[in-house]
Amino acid sequence: MPKLSPQQLKSKYDKNNSHKDNWRSIYEDAYRYSLPMRNLHDGYYDGDVPGQDKMSRVFDSTAIDSTQKFANRLQSGLFPPAARWCRLIPGSEIPEERKIETQQILDSYADRMFDIMRQSNFDQAMGEFLLELAIGTAVMLIQPGDEVTPIRYTAVPTFLITFEEGPFGSVDKVYRRMKRPYGVLDQEFPDIKIPQDMKQKYTNREGEMVELIEGTYYDKNTGRYHYQIIDRGGQNELVYRDLKSFPWVIARYMKAANERYGRGPVLTALPDIKTLNRVLELTLKNASLTIAGVYTAVDTGVINPNSINLVPGAIIPVNSNGGPRGADLQPLPRSGDPQLSQIITNDLRMNIKKILLDESLPPDNMSARTALEVAERMKQLSQNLGSAYGRLINETMYPVVKRTLEVMDALGIIQLPLKVNGLQVKIQPVGEIAMASNMTKVNQIMQYIQIASSLGPTGQMTFKIEEVADFIADAMAVPAAIRTTFEERQQMQQVMAEQAQALAQQQMQQGMMNETQQQTATNDQ
Repeated sequence: MPKLSPQQLKSKYDKNNSHKDNWRSIYEDAYRYSLPMRNLHDGYYDGDVPGQDKMSRVFDSTAIDSTQKFANRLQSGLFPPAARWCRLIPGSEIPEERKIETQQILDSYADRMFDIMRQSNFDQAMGEFLLELAIGTAVMLIQPGDEVTPIRYTAVPTFLITFEEGPFGSVDKVYRRMKRPYGVLDQEFPDIKIPQDMKQKYTNREGEMVELIEGTYYDKNTGRYHYQIIDRGGQNELVYRDLKSFPWVIARYMKAANERYGRGPVLTALPDIKTLNRVLELTLKNASLTIAGVYTAVDTGVINPNSINLVPGAIIPVNSNGGPRGADLQPLPRSGDPQLSQIITNDLRMNIKKILLDESLPPDNMSARTALEVAERMKQLSQNLGSAYGRLINETMYPVVKRTLEVMDALGIIQLPLKVNGLQVKIQPVGEIAMASNMTKVNQIMQYIQIASSLGPTGQMTFKIEEVADFIADAMAVPAAIRTTFEERQQMQQVMAEQAQALAQQQMQQGMMNETQQQTATNDQ
């Protein structure tokens, strides 16, 4: 797509935003009951009123708590804070004899990358990103920063984003609406060009919000990306940049073939969440009637139905409370079974927690867990994620790492001559979930070696010790700095061969000397 004019960019945004309105109702319900603190629907964003009560219609916090635990478990399993969660490894185009040497260089690049991430706000942004992913769609913007924060990671609320898919379902066009104080525009965007009429409009009003539209889209003719910021009316272009790589990371938990936006586990559990919320609301209303009560009082006049109000403490005038006319004041019989509602709420809570993976092997409040138990816990989480695990790797981990390395290369922090394309350089997850799977493979290899070794020399000839050691080191993500290269191994083998030859010669000479001494002793006798 060639560069758009401000009017064309606004038209693109409006068109795609209209398409997103089809998802508005279901996303509104999901945010209302599971992520109310990040809810920008229901007029919370457009109202410009901070500190609003976003939980006035929430009567149960099970979905809120389980959604946060879902995001925490994903982050600890895939992107653990302050830890290395992936590794750059040589691809198939790198010769075997050069792989360990190449691995040492790639490990140094990975060390720098994670140093940058720890210095930045990546862990915070990823936590917010995964919370949005629980709904179905998550968005992150990765941009160059300053000397203190070389790279900035921003988890952008899905409410502000609309996008288009390109070839093969990949996202290559993203549009965002945003509000920024006028006084910080030149600080956040040093290359901004503010028109004269806007300067006059916001004179002495630097704290007032300015509505902007941001667009990032791919140009197939140049192979690069256009980045533009225009005013809300689509009259002026304020910022334009020509980008080498796509700064957005768009992840969908799972999606249908004819849909752009994702559907997460919260949408799967949404019927149970809404039912549980409604049951508790009715239960609380019934409890208030139980505490305060509703009464009937004898009235000699005719009952006016419009005057009957079933609220706690209400008194309803009636003609008779029994015969003859009954008590002057009598409680109104109440309906509802508290025990049945308790059973229903327990079942609904269990269903919600199960869908949001809020369950453990044994309870977490038990004694310290063993390494095997932790591995089984991560293995179970990987199995429960299913196909979503692969989508998380492809739509989140790979784009984050590639964009980070490209920004570091552009800033001169590293010089990466190889391409991260799976052939020259590959990205290998090494978080707890991935390592649990790798350890299963390692255990299988070790079991085979034990069985083969028990078969004697013939069995020991069926595997290569050096290749087995390399396989286990790669599976366990052992740093290449503590491993020997192909040349070092050849040198060590040559030294060992020379030592063995020298030892054999020494033994031969010693044997000849012993034989000479024996012959001399025999002749003397």
